[in-house]
Amino acid sequence: MTKFESLVHLVHSMTIPERKAFRKKNFHKKSVPDYLMLYDSIEPEQGKSIAELRSIFLKKCPDVAFETTVKYLFEILLDTMLELRKNQDSFYALFNKILKARILFEKSLYDECFDLLRNVMIQAEKYENYFVLLLANRLELEYLLALNFPDIDEQQLLKKQFKLNESLKYIRKINEQSSLYEILKHRVVYKGYARSQKEKNDLNDLVYSELSLVATLSPENFEISKLHQLFQSNYLISVGDYKSALRSYYELNNLFEANKHLWSKPPVYYLHTLEGVLESLRSIHNYNGMRYFIEQLKKIESPSIDFKIHLTCITYLFELFPHLDTGDFHASAELKDNYKESLYDKFSLLSRARQAELCLYTSLIFFGESKYQKAHKFLSQIIITGKSYFYLPLYRTIRLVNLMILYKLGDEELIRYEIRSMKRDLSGNEKGYKIERFMFKFLVKHIPGTGIKKAKLFEKYQPEMQSIKNDVFEQQVLRIFDFTAWIESLLTQHPLQEILKQRHKEALHHE
Repeated sequence: MTKFESLVHLVHSMTIPERKAFRKKNFHKKSVPDYLMLYDSIEPEQGKSIAELRSIFLKKCPDVAFETTVKYLFEILLDTMLELRKNQDSFYALFNKILKARILFEKSLYDECFDLLRNVMIQAEKYENYFVLLLANRLELEYLLALNFPDIDEQQLLKKQFKLNESLKYIRKINEQSSLYEILKHRVVYKGYARSQKEKNDLNDLVYSELSLVATLSPENFEISKLHQLFQSNYLISVGDYKSALRSYYELNNLFEANKHLWSKPPVYYLHTLEGVLESLRSIHNYNGMRYFIEQLKKIESPSIDFKIHLTCITYLFELFPHLDTGDFHASAELKDNYKESLYDKFSLLSRARQAELCLYTSLIFFGESKYQKAHKFLSQIIITGKSYFYLPLYRTIRLVNLMILYKLGDEELIRYEIRSMKRDLSGNEKGYKIERFMFKFLVKHIPGTGIKKAKLFEKYQPEMQSIKNDVFEQQVLRIFDFTAWIESLLTQHPLQEILKQRHKEALHHE
């Protein structure tokens, strides 16, 4: 991604408060600087390509050093966002105070410097931010050394050094625990859930290491307890103990609820945790277990308009998935209508990633109801402005769904064009999914109206589709939408909703 592409993405991802803060700080100038002209060339033009945006700006300012202006605007925007974060998140606020303490020391305001560092230490302990605590302790010792330890005896010095070493100990232990959790998640992603006793035993090294590590740590520490519950719940899911995993998720939620003073404002990290819990439960078809955590989402409060619309979108999607995944398109459509005013009418306030996600799943609702024109119209909001969404991992899946819609609309020419375009994009990209190559092959060979003998084709393709279904890597796409179910419904002439419902029952039986 070029610097200009990064800038365009940054501008279009700005929240309403960030846009207001930037305009208030910069647009009061009598003459409009080049970087503000560049911002005004990007901000309202969300459907334009990178080349078009560059051309729009250069027409306004033909003699400007373009790359320099891009870099300067990028830095100004980051400074604006950082300024807002300082009032919303203790993490940013504490580091900001440390920077102020450095300035005070440089200006020989030593008493003020040490007072501010002590305040930082108190707040860092309160918010369990050991990185800040370590830095504040280290700075205090360095400054005391530079001043030849004024009014400090050796016992006091040893006490300060002990506190610093305690911070280091916690950071090391938290890092060790994070490493175990990361390895576990990596194994689940690339090897899948354990399907035999041998595969369960292969995870034992991580479990023993994690348990022995937790035994040496303070259970009152929030970060340690959080990582422990995340590890336990993900491990239990990976070995098929779903009831115990759900209990562990409940404990994780209770941990967050009991430590609200550690939440950022708005509570982004808590939201990310709930989203991760819900996605894990969705992946194992535990829709009943999802209900409790969806209710927890609805309880989150924030004065931020952007955060609330983001939260509404996540809540809606996880309420939708149990219906959509099991083929209940009628219930999906009813839920969609219930969110028209609170979500769909505020579509423009969502981030690009959420806009793409909402368009994708809404299009699937219309597709399931056989409203193919509406499905195509909704998805076209993303396809037409593809350059703006191309960087999203979901974009490739969106284009696959678009191929299904074009197939149902019988647009043979556009199907061929889209497949050629997607193949070109994939040729310079990372390894493609098997389901993508399978869809290309299937749709090119069996475009609408070719009079295929469907029963024989199903027998022909079933082994390959089964292989795709069982592939852990492919499940990352099939979890979004099961394309093999659609092809099966096409070839067996059974309704898609029946196939999806049957797949759900098979998944539960397998578990």
